[in-house]
Amino acid sequence: MLIIEHLTKTYGEKKAVDDLSLHIRPGEIFGFIGHNGAGKSTTLKSAVGILQFDEGKITVCGKDIREEPVACKRDLAYIPDNPDMYEFMSGIKYLNFVADIFGIPASARQEKIRKYADIFELTGDLAQPISAYSHGMKQKLAVISAWIHDPKLIIMDEPFVGLDPKASHLLKEMMREHCDRGGAIFFSTHVLEVAEKLCDKVAIIKQGRLIREGTMEEVKGDDSLEEVFLELEAE
Repeated sequence: MLIIEHLTKTYGEKKAVDDLSLHIRPGEIFGFIGHNGAGKSTTLKSAVGILQFDEGKITVCGKDIREEPVACKRDLAYIPDNPDMYEFMSGIKYLNFVADIFGIPASARQEKIRKYADIFELTGDLAQPISAYSHGMKQKLAVISAWIHDPKLIIMDEPFVGLDPKASHLLKEMMREHCDRGGAIFFSTHVLEVAEKLCDKVAIIKQGRLIREGTMEEVKGDDSLEEVFLELEAE
């Protein structure tokens, strides 16, 4: 679903990502762990075609992100850590705008918008301008816009930040359902307890380099993910 091979991205003299290789397969929720500045966001932005990278190759559903960026983006959705939206739009106009981009028929989009807006209790606010939304409401709108076109791959950067406990629980259920249908999810998080309970696989990155990767049991063994992460960070 997503193959990252020998990814390297440099900012000046600093290697933000250094020879990173990962493989996210259909059906997997794959967690990406690391401290601030470790290279997580750079990796995610490279994977979705936002950032150009210096070396390596990234393929989405068998297509090269540099050679076929539009085709890759049809198969994925991306939620950044701080969702930037057209705040002059209302919530419903923004969702219709996203649906237009992906060519979703009117009947199908209405059903999905109704379904997810009801789930996140956002239906009554869709007529309001996004500029009036709280961070949590914007995050919910970003989640709905990501799910609306049934992407095969969903990439998210700190998706639980700003969500209340109920919305976080709903998002976790949606992530599992998406992967049970054959999709894949690659997301970064600082909430290690969530990653430990939710992820099928996890990768830990430090100073741009991969230092541990595998199934949750392979990575943490008999310890907690938090204990393993802190131990690896201290080395």
